[in-house]
Formats: sequence, C-alpha cells, structure tokens
Amino acid sequence: MKKEFVIVLAPDSFKESMTAKEACIAMEKGIKNVTDEITCIHVPMADGGEGTMQSLVDATGGKIYGKKVIGPLGNEVEAFYGILGNGDTGIIEMSSASGLHLVPTEKRNPMITTTYGTGQLINACLEHGINKLLIGIGGSATNDGGAGLVQALGGRLLDQAGMDLKFGGGELGNLAEIDLTDLNPRLVDVTIEVACDVNNPLCGEKGASHVFSRQKGATSNMVEILDNNLKNYAGIIKEKLNKDVLDVPGAGAAGGLGAGLMAFLNGSLKKGIDMVIEYTGLEENVKRADMVWTGEGSIDSQTQYGKTPYGVAEIAKKYNKPVVAFSGKVGEDTDILYDKIDSILGIMNGVTSKEEALAKGKENLEKTSENTIRLMKLFNKINKVEL
Repeated sequence: MKKEFVIVLAPDSFKESMTAKEACIAMEKGIKNVTDEITCIHVPMADGGEGTMQSLVDATGGKIYGKKVIGPLGNEVEAFYGILGNGDTGIIEMSSASGLHLVPTEKRNPMITTTYGTGQLINACLEHGINKLLIGIGGSATNDGGAGLVQALGGRLLDQAGMDLKFGGGELGNLAEIDLTDLNPRLVDVTIEVACDVNNPLCGEKGASHVFSRQKGATSNMVEILDNNLKNYAGIIKEKLNKDVLDVPGAGAAGGLGAGLMAFLNGSLKKGIDMVIEYTGLEENVKRADMVWTGEGSIDSQTQYGKTPYGVAEIAKKYNKPVVAFSGKVGEDTDILYDKIDSILGIMNGVTSKEEALAKGKENLEKTSENTIRLMKLFNKINKVEL
C-alpha cells in the first residue's frame, strides 16, 4: 500500500452503542490491525438530531458544559450545551432541556410543557461571548411555539390583563401583547442557525399540533385547542413584530419552536446535515481523501432523506471518491442508495440479542473495518494494483 492512502472516517453515532467519535476510533483500530500505511482522518458526524452537539464538539475540539434548567414539566433537570473549538460558536440540542424523553409517558401533556429550559441553555451559551449559535430542535415534548424559551431570555408574553402567560401551549390563546424590552441584549450580536429537517407549517392539518402533538400526549380535543392557540400566537406576532411565520416551512418544527426562533431571535432554518458538514469541515477533508467511510446504526431507503451517510456520500461523490457505509442494521430497499454509496456493510457478527449487539457495537465495527481492508488488499493483489 502506498504511504499516503487517506481514508476520511465520517460516521454518525450508532445510537445507544457508540458516539460518532467512538465509531471513528473503532474504524481506525480495524484498519490499523491490518496496516499502518493508511492515514485516517476523523470527522465525527450527525444529521442535526440527537448527537449533533457531541459530534460537532468532538470534531472541533470543543467542550460540553452541564447546567441545571427548568424541564418540560417545570421541574429541574440536568441539561447540556457546547462551545465549539473556535470558542465563538455555541451549540445546543433543545431535547436536552425540553425533550420528550424527560417526560414520563403518563405525564405527557403539551398543554403545559415548556421550552423555558432551552432558553436557559441559550443564556448560558451567551455568557461565553459567542457570536454564533447552532440549535438542534428535534425530539421536543412541547407545543408552546417557543414561548417558554422567549420568557427565559427576558421577553414577556402578556394576556389582556397585562399578566405574564403561564407555561405551555394551552396558554397561547390568551396572548395579547409582546414586550421584548428586557430580552437578553447579547442576542443582538449573535447569528442563530437552526437545524430543522421538517417542512411543516405552524398550523393546519400539516402543522405542529395536528402532526406531532399526539405523540406528546395530546388528545383529539387538545389538538384543536393547541392549533387554534398557535394561530393566535402567530397573529399576535404578525401584529406586534410585523413577522409572518404562520405558513413558513419548518415553522411547525418542535411544537412551533421553529416559528418562535424565527420570530423572536431571527433564526434561520437549515438542513441538519448541511449544518454539520459546514462546521466539521468535511468537504475540505474529503478533497484530500482517497476513500470515505461513513455509517450509523441503521441504513435503509429512508437514509436518502437527510441522514448522515447519504449526506456524507453526496459530498464524496462531488469529488468522485468511493464511499463505504457501515451499519448495525441494513434495512430493505437499500439499492436506491447505490447511486451515492458504493458499498453498504452490516457489522453484526451472527444472530444475537439487541442488548448484546449494542454492547459489542465497537468490537463489531472494528472487526468489519479490519475485514474490509483485508478484502481491499486481496482485490489489489489479484488485480496487481496498489492502494
């Protein structure tokens, strides 16, 4: 093998088994079990959902901080935020503070859940003197349009009597006035980008309440109330702030948080994978690579819709680089992916339980990576070519 054969390792996390960084390490171990003559470049990836903060912090040499905040039900929870390696970019995942996983099934109720804790995480990031903030908004327990977030940042949402609204999507029908006088002044100098991979508008049959609120505990009656409340919310925002968020694609993401971030913080919505590609510097690394390896816990026909392996592969094919993808589970109809991904390899070592598969994920990925390099060497020996 020639000295400077370079493989970019750009996997997502393998959910519940290993982080993207740990997947990179396992891949390289497998490669080095065969040869030391391959240079591995680690670019831990994500698609804007769970694990994005960890991946971007790992990829840039940043740091993750813990903070106690108000959770979806008003109780205190431990949440996390990150500062990227450049020191001037913060990153949060709203699910860390306001996620559905924080609410027991029997207590799920989007009439009362709040995004207040997410606003507290933003405040914490601002204290580091950042000038850019990245926010992932998947996995919410809320349907409050980001009202709680705005309140945590110093904004006031008032009813007809001039009283502050209480927490939850059930309160938005009472909104009559918006007072941003005491909104955190640091926000003026911060650019906010939002990882959002849904195109749902705020209201209506395809809006936040009708599409997403049932999984957050809403009954059919609640769905109608929440939808009407968000319509009132959008109407007051348009009247008081001169911003129309009602039908903007993505406004309905995370229970209307997409709308709130656009209306109150001038946030711009971006595809999650595109954001991660930009901030990890993936494209520059791919340019110098001979091959690109990616992967995640499951790959199937849905991978083409904004998932990490496909996004990585699109960048690789832009520069005519071959792509190998590894997966714990290879689903049906993956043939559709072969226009971008050259080979899809399952890492499972025989029939096993889910628990054992997750526990042995790193070991299995390492072994499959090793076998992939051995196969490449055999192919090259047969065809008398060098890597």
